[in-house]
Amino acid sequence: MTETFELMAHLTGDRPRCERHAQFMPCQHVECQPGAGQPSWAADVRAVSDAHAVAENAPEQDALPKAFKPGGSFFLQALETPPAVWGNGSEVLWAEGEALVLAGPQGVGKTTIASQLVRARLGLQDTVLGLPVQPGKKCLILAMDRPAQFRRAGRRIFGADDEEYLNEHLVVWEGPPPYDLAKRTDILAAMCDKAGADTVLVDSIKDGALGISDDQVGAGYNRARQKALSEGIQVLENHHVKKAGANGGEPNTINDVYGSVWITAGAGSVVLLWGEPGDPVVSFRHLKQPMDEVGPLQLIHDHQSGVTTVRHSADLVEMARIGGVHGLTAAAAAEALFETKKPTPAQREKARRKLDKLVSQKLLVKVNSTTPNDPARWYPAAAEGSRGASR
Repeated sequence: MTETFELMAHLTGDRPRCERHAQFMPCQHVECQPGAGQPSWAADVRAVSDAHAVAENAPEQDALPKAFKPGGSFFLQALETPPAVWGNGSEVLWAEGEALVLAGPQGVGKTTIASQLVRARLGLQDTVLGLPVQPGKKCLILAMDRPAQFRRAGRRIFGADDEEYLNEHLVVWEGPPPYDLAKRTDILAAMCDKAGADTVLVDSIKDGALGISDDQVGAGYNRARQKALSEGIQVLENHHVKKAGANGGEPNTINDVYGSVWITAGAGSVVLLWGEPGDPVVSFRHLKQPMDEVGPLQLIHDHQSGVTTVRHSADLVEMARIGGVHGLTAAAAAEALFETKKPTPAQREKARRKLDKLVSQKLLVKVNSTTPNDPARWYPAAAEGSRGASR
């Protein structure tokens, strides 16, 4: 009779079967037992993760009072400009306590830039792309996406550094994590705790959580990210984009980043790199900003040394000088900044903000026209006297 019930369950699909051995679950083969085939370090990481889970599941009366903060202090003591891990003043590419996502197709230098940021966090260089990076104490790299290729790239970038210093301040996790980060949301923080790291590079998001296009998975991964951030870990992530943007063009909006909306919604800053695999020059767009937008920029990758530099960015002060009595309009500035003959209203507004920022820095002055339909114009501050006479 039991065999009959098992046959009926098999035919109706009511009982799951082991895909490897075609037996009803739970499968009795040794290799199918929980934990089988996992590396030795997986148990250690799970132990730390379990400790996080125990603390998280403490009685509510113990946890809740620690979670409350006075509302006045919470808002009124906030800094107007967030402290930058990577950035200067209001040009913040990576803010403290907020994740930075470097998104782009394969082969455009995400790992190269991320490795330079790690090197700067280790105190081995001061700037990346001309902007300062605040040093940290110890970094953990999750080299999950093609780790052999990452290793070769890292050799070029860290090749001149002291091996003993790197061993002390840099830890690498090679291959997939012991558990899916979206399913066990305390694992990322636990791995950083185990490594003693205050910075983590996730390379890449898709390899840490499977099915990242699903909102449930995306929300789970974002929870793991936020738990790490709440532990004081600075989070840097490599990610991918869709194959093409709107109407088959170049991806250039936040919606062109691959996967669940929670991947970008939970990040403080999102940068998009675009080009063909191996291109020495790629475009850089700051899609989501903690403060002011940085760029757009053109980047040059020196693949031999692993160093990235800024090829050029439109010099708006110089453009205003060249404009002479005509100065510079927001539309013309947008054309140069975004390399287009037909800038969108949003691009013109971004250009206007950059021009106004140069006014606040006393590098430009703004002159509003009294003639209808004549746009405002910006002039070099040093030429203000002669310009007033000409008008």
